[in-house]
Amino acid sequence: MPRSLRGIALVGTVALTVTACASTPAPSATDGAPLSESLTVYAAASLAASFGEIGDAFTARHPEVEVSAVYDGSSTLATQILEGAPADVFASADQANMAKASDATADPAVFASNTLVIAVPAGNPAGVASLDDLADVVTVLCAPEVPCGAASASLLDAASVTVDAASLEQNVTAVLTKVAAGEADAGLVYATDVIGREDIEAIVPDGADEVVNLYEIAAVADAASPDTADAFVDFVLSDEGQAILEEFGFGAP
Repeated sequence: MPRSLRGIALVGTVALTVTACASTPAPSATDGAPLSESLTVYAAASLAASFGEIGDAFTARHPEVEVSAVYDGSSTLATQILEGAPADVFASADQANMAKASDATADPAVFASNTLVIAVPAGNPAGVASLDDLADVVTVLCAPEVPCGAASASLLDAASVTVDAASLEQNVTAVLTKVAAGEADAGLVYATDVIGREDIEAIVPDGADEVVNLYEIAAVADAASPDTADAFVDFVLSDEGQAILEEFGFGAP
């Protein structure tokens, strides 16, 4: 079984980008030698859509490389990497969880930023209009140890709002899923998570621009294919990678 598939079995939210091997290898981003044929990227759940497209663009540039991606809460991914999960690159939705994994990664680089919005089901049946309203409706939040949870706590604290959350989820995708299903009246998610969603409405709360998550990326120190890992990190930081992230609503580093 390819090592990428072994990694995928570890988490709940997964996307996979695969490009077939080409007969003529593309030039390497490093020293001109062909890159490794496989690369496993562990990335925050909020990056699933954008990194899917980045993976496609990277393999278009390097058709000899097959990119597999595992998406989950950054805290969960950091723990898995420290425990020896077969990751080559780690992309965290915050700096705290990248620091948590620092014993297993190279020096990180900030590559994007994001802010929070209030997500409500289409039609906003509970009439949510502000952070204050979250105290009076069924609200789901990310758990405090994951980046969206830490940011939610900061935003609510700044607004002096106390929320008794109906549940605390391990990644932002789980929050969005419950809101979309009508299991909650509202939830705090990243602004990028609601772009293009017809089943979700977003409310930008006061103070959201003061709580900014900085995303970091790094090659894993014992990556099976370090040159390929470095090339992928460089691609995310390149103009082409940054343009894709901007397309999906992420802010500049």
